Amino acid sequence: MSSFTDSNFVKKLSELNNTQQSIQTLSLWLIHHRKHSKTITQVWLRELQKVRPSMRLIYMYLANDVIQNSKKKGPEFTRDFATVMTDAFASATKDAEEKVKKSVDRILNIWQERGVYSKNTIDKIKSGTALQDITERRKKKIEEYIPTYKKAISDIAAEINLKRGRDKKKVEEYVPVNKVKDPQPVDAAPPNKKKKKEEMLSLREEIELMSKDDTSGPPDAEELVKRLSDLEHSASSDAAVREKIAALPPEVSDVNHLAKIHDKESGVILSRKVEDACILLSEYNFRLNAELEERKMVGKMLKDFIACQKEQLMSAEKKIEEYKKRLDKVTEVRGELESHIKNLPDFDLLPRLTGGLAPLPSAGDLFNMQDGRH
Repeated sequence: MSSFTDSNFVKKLSELNNTQQSIQTLSLWLIHHRKHSKTITQVWLRELQKVRPSMRLIYMYLANDVIQNSKKKGPEFTRDFATVMTDAFASATKDAEEKVKKSVDRILNIWQERGVYSKNTIDKIKSGTALQDITERRKKKIEEYIPTYKKAISDIAAEINLKRGRDKKKVEEYVPVNKVKDPQPVDAAPPNKKKKKEEMLSLREEIELMSKDDTSGPPDAEELVKRLSDLEHSASSDAAVREKIAALPPEVSDVNHLAKIHDKESGVILSRKVEDACILLSEYNFRLNAELEERKMVGKMLKDFIACQKEQLMSAEKKIEEYKKRLDKVTEVRGELESHIKNLPDFDLLPRLTGGLAPLPSAGDLFNMQDGRH
């Protein structure tokens, strides 16, 4: 069975189809690599949000198969899938057909019936908490940004309706003095601004403080290159949105323009402009925050990748030193052998003894010699 890497998993997901064999084959492979469950769930969610709507249900079927068949071997997938399932449910049902929504809902009901997840967890997943939080944050930003505008416009309209026949100049004087609070000077900085600025860390410092995850292994080079390439098309590089923001009319940010409102219609028009501008800015800020988080993760991957390469380089250099020592030893022994060979006598210069000497006496000759002596 092949080893686990992000790129291998992404490739297998791209080959996934709506057949039981395909889903079960990939499910078994994932369960075999359950020690990477956290990475698997993150990659699964990221790819689910990228694919076409018809494929999202298949991804949910895959998660269902992995979760239910891995329970006997450990709680890793049940735990880690729970952390991403709210976003996954919202993405799987977004712009989906009613049939697909019912199928996804059926999966969640099965998990609740079989005790895979508690009722509270299932309710949280179904509520789409993540998307609701995004919407609430946007609404909150808008409400914080334009309370003065809404109140002033409402008061202006009421005053105009009650005193329709009055002089136009009185209405203009009444609005800024009585209904609109004096805006804070532009140069006036919040009291804690300096302190907060000093406490803020740079992106590089935040990455340096992030601990290395030894369980996930070294980052995959292909995945790292892909994510770096994706950052080239991130929110900070979106020239079209930046041009829209730069082209926003001055009245959406300057409360002094309230004095120029003379009727309800002009107030409503300004209110719509301000709300559209706030939505544009809040969405762009949300994308920038997401880009910042992605840059942190990619920065951490780069840090871990460089550290891994340095470790491999140090290991290679250590091996090179060992091989150099072995080579020096071999060279030394070779020199000693060559020296011994040179000191050996030349056999060609020695006398040939076999041709000029008499043969050794035999046993019979030795006995004959003894008899003669007696």
